[in-house]
Amino acid sequence: MILTETSTLAHQAPQTETDPTDSGCQAQSTDLKTGLQLDAGMIHRMISRSSIGVASICTKLTLGIALGLGSCATPPSTPGSESPQVQSPTTGATSATTDQLQIVTTFVPMSQFTKAVVGDRAEVTQLLPTNVGPHDYQAKPEDVQKLANADVLVQNGLGMEEFLEDMVENAENDQLTVIDSSQGIPTIATKTIVGETHESETHEGETHEGETHETEAEHEHGEFNPHIWLDPKLAIQQVETIRDGLIAVDPEGQEIYTANAAAYIQKLRDLDAETTKRLQPYGGKTFVAFHDFAPYFAQSYNLKVTFLVDVPEENPSPDDVKRVMDTVQGTNLKTLLTEPQTGEDAFASLAKDLQVKVSTFDPMETGSAEAIQPDYYLTTMRQNVTTLLTAFTGQSPQSFRPVWLPQSAIVLPQRVRVRF
Repeated sequence: MILTETSTLAHQAPQTETDPTDSGCQAQSTDLKTGLQLDAGMIHRMISRSSIGVASICTKLTLGIALGLGSCATPPSTPGSESPQVQSPTTGATSATTDQLQIVTTFVPMSQFTKAVVGDRAEVTQLLPTNVGPHDYQAKPEDVQKLANADVLVQNGLGMEEFLEDMVENAENDQLTVIDSSQGIPTIATKTIVGETHESETHEGETHEGETHETEAEHEHGEFNPHIWLDPKLAIQQVETIRDGLIAVDPEGQEIYTANAAAYIQKLRDLDAETTKRLQPYGGKTFVAFHDFAPYFAQSYNLKVTFLVDVPEENPSPDDVKRVMDTVQGTNLKTLLTEPQTGEDAFASLAKDLQVKVSTFDPMETGSAEAIQPDYYLTTMRQNVTTLLTAFTGQSPQSFRPVWLPQSAIVLPQRVRVRF
């Protein structure tokens, strides 16, 4: 490839006379990225086959190799010169190329599933900072630019990313393909969850209060609860939808997308089978979470769930607190389940009054920088099941922590307004 590019350059660049003793090329140079070695003999053979001088060859070689060839004395490169694409010898992935498919994902689970399907085939960029969840996110102009430059946008759907509509419109990208990973998935209506959870708040003659609460919840989460990714069975469907959407956009990558998706889906099936086995003895039991992220998970494994608030930023009412206390006392629950970035303070006083513990069930709406890796989902879900078993039994199985979780302090997201 380098020889071909060099020959092309010979027809484009003016001939220059250069003293061969002053070429500045080392007898042997090593490209640190590819391990390619060129000796002085090869360079002289290239000179004999080309009409350009050593200086021009050194220039082209420097442009053609990712990290350059040692210390060649080359003339200043012209403003219009471009580096050819260089592929990794181990993966064949193109480095720093604008020709790669540009995929934007919304938040952590969408990045996990998309990266599992894509592998090295495309570049995946997450729209939200990993430490900010969809409930707290407010768009910035530079985020709109990401959509303007993207080929594909992968979202969860079901109202989880209500901010997207205006952003996509402002991006003015007619070529953007949007993959809604919730397509075809059986949903749970938000009002049914609210009705079951807040039924103690609605009394005879006060039905208007219950109706108001349902309307607020639907406004926050839309008509359907969006937390489908926390059920591994539904996560499989999301991965399949992402796979099919990418094949439609990039048919040449079908073999890669299909193979990668199949491998990850098998891991999800293994996770589901393991979770079913571990939770089967506790069928019908109730657990308490901070916000309403778990209805699909609970339904999938024959469990019941109640929650303190509808969405993380909401403040619990006295009725919310009473309902949770009644649930804990009525089910002999040993642990309240908070989330990594919220809920701990709200549950602390409750746990003290009820003489129970507080532990963490991670819905992965946020995470560390490494949380976008596909295996993070598998590891975190296994830890969540371990936490849940502790809540039911009061015993602490040997727990583990995903190796990539940082030990630094948690950064709480700040809500700001955005104007375009």
